[in-house]
Amino acid sequence: MLALMSGPYAVARMLSVVLHREIDLRRTACIGLTVLFVFTGIGHFIMTASMAAMLPPWVPLREIQVYLTGFLEFAIAAGFLMKKTRYITGWISAVMLILFFPVNIYAAINHIPMGGHAWGPIYLLIRAPLQLIILLWIYWFSIRQPDSFDT
Repeated sequence: MLALMSGPYAVARMLSVVLHREIDLRRTACIGLTVLFVFTGIGHFIMTASMAAMLPPWVPLREIQVYLTGFLEFAIAAGFLMKKTRYITGWISAVMLILFFPVNIYAAINHIPMGGHAWGPIYLLIRAPLQLIILLWIYWFSIRQPDSFDT
């Protein structure tokens, strides 16, 4: 996930050095976020039943909610591509990641066999820092105002 997110930025940074050209690194970092959200959005349609199992039993229409959040992730991915919508998209994606994190906690505590959740709570030692890195990336390249951006 980190490679998908940071790959376009790393390539652009290297190209800017090699070619001695200024490249919009903020834009390429947001392209990485687009790739990440498209990737995770696809997962909602390929692994629907497994993702629905991550939700507590009291959540209604679990599979439909997985599909809806997959569409949300595609919308977020598109939002990162457009300069005019990057700021609001950053906030929406950050709030979504924070609100969805309890699902990862529930799945880990209950050893749901999806991703690393079957490892149990130990999985959260990996997931929580990963989530924090993604949130920081979103803030740094999407939410933070361009006048304070210096690349």
